[in-house]
Amino acid sequence: MKKNILLVDDDLDLTKSVANYLLDEGFNVVSKNTAQQALQALQHKHFDLIIMDIVMPSVDGYDLIKLLRLNPNFYCTPIIFLTAKGMTHDRIKGYDLGCSAYLVKPFSPFELLSIVRNLLKNFDLMMQTHVVDRDFSSINQLDLVLTRKELEVFQLVYQGLMNKEIASKLQLNLRTIEKYVSRLFLKTNTKNRTQLVKFAAVNNFLK
Repeated sequence: MKKNILLVDDDLDLTKSVANYLLDEGFNVVSKNTAQQALQALQHKHFDLIIMDIVMPSVDGYDLIKLLRLNPNFYCTPIIFLTAKGMTHDRIKGYDLGCSAYLVKPFSPFELLSIVRNLLKNFDLMMQTHVVDRDFSSINQLDLVLTRKELEVFQLVYQGLMNKEIASKLQLNLRTIEKYVSRLFLKTNTKNRTQLVKFAAVNNFLK
């Protein structure tokens, strides 16, 4: 099955060029020119990978990736920054915000293709190993006993909030939230936030 790629860049010529190249390589590509258009597209179609610029009007790539990483549906979606911002601090900020790869313009299309293929391959392996094949049903949610505060934290994690945001919302310190999240991992036999969200979805928990 062909993989779906979302390409977000306000450079129309570059977008057309990259889209055509990836189409020729067997991918389905949808191109959008603003972050707002990208968010609308993500509401109506599943994408296996996102390629985005950083410098865009209104909402830039940094803001867009923040929004995506707060959403459980896109928490682990591979995201490539394809941008002219090539300084070390730009790259660090990109990786800190959760990008999977960072490629500076001008770039080699062969390098982009290699990154795309490897990210998709690794993501598929991760899903098979840590999510799809993981038997969450072995934990009966009736046997899962959570305190009121643990349940509150679990609900906010499921909504995509990060620990600092949860701490602020519940008016608790960050270390306390980290302890609650660690307890949730232990009680649900999960290892990370992605698996925790998957546990809730598979068991129809928190709904």
